[in-house]
Amino acid sequence: MQGKKGSFPITAWPEGDRPREKLLERGPEALSDAELLAIILRTGDGTSGSTALDHARLLITKFKNFRALAAATATELCAVKGIGPAKAAAVKAALEISRRFATEKVLPGACLSRSADVFAHFHERLHDKKRECFFILLLDSKNKVIREEKISEGTLSSALVHPREAFTPAVRESAASLILVHNHPSGDPAPSREDDDITARLVEGGRLLGISVLDHLIIGQGRYYSFADQGRLHQGR
Repeated sequence: MQGKKGSFPITAWPEGDRPREKLLERGPEALSDAELLAIILRTGDGTSGSTALDHARLLITKFKNFRALAAATATELCAVKGIGPAKAAAVKAALEISRRFATEKVLPGACLSRSADVFAHFHERLHDKKRECFFILLLDSKNKVIREEKISEGTLSSALVHPREAFTPAVRESAASLILVHNHPSGDPAPSREDDDITARLVEGGRLLGISVLDHLIIGQGRYYSFADQGRLHQGR
């Protein structure tokens, strides 16, 4: 496969067409998946005339998306024409950095003003869990994160998520409010009757303690359900 500009290397392309220069001028969001990957690969094959962008396109064509690319072994990457051990290692390292960034805990002081922000922080960590995990985010009076707390792991039930377990850390940290977060291993974030009941119980418990429950997010595969966004937070059902 020849490069976008024939057999010329990327360095011979007009600057506006080079992925690295394009990123610096317009920002990373202006680049396609293949262009971002080409920056990681750095160089093409001088013998065949293929560019780093050609190799990146081959990888995207074979693996379809970054999630599948991250799941591939180095051996599978090296099976793609033009990808040797060095390039495979660079791709694996870049994707692992991305995964670790996405799974970092919410930092104290972060302001989570939208349900989408909470989803972005928890999705990578929870979307492929085989068991349900229930977290609370403790917030101060300005809705800034104090810290997060894992309440339970296992089949979600009222026994596992009792108001006592949810509000003890909130009282200890003098939290003004909290956000509830848990995942559905099925990938479907639609709330169950158990989810409705637990939400109603915790909202009521918070009301009695003077600690507001701002939202309850259910994390699915690539999507989420927000009780607050749906206007169902205060009734639970």
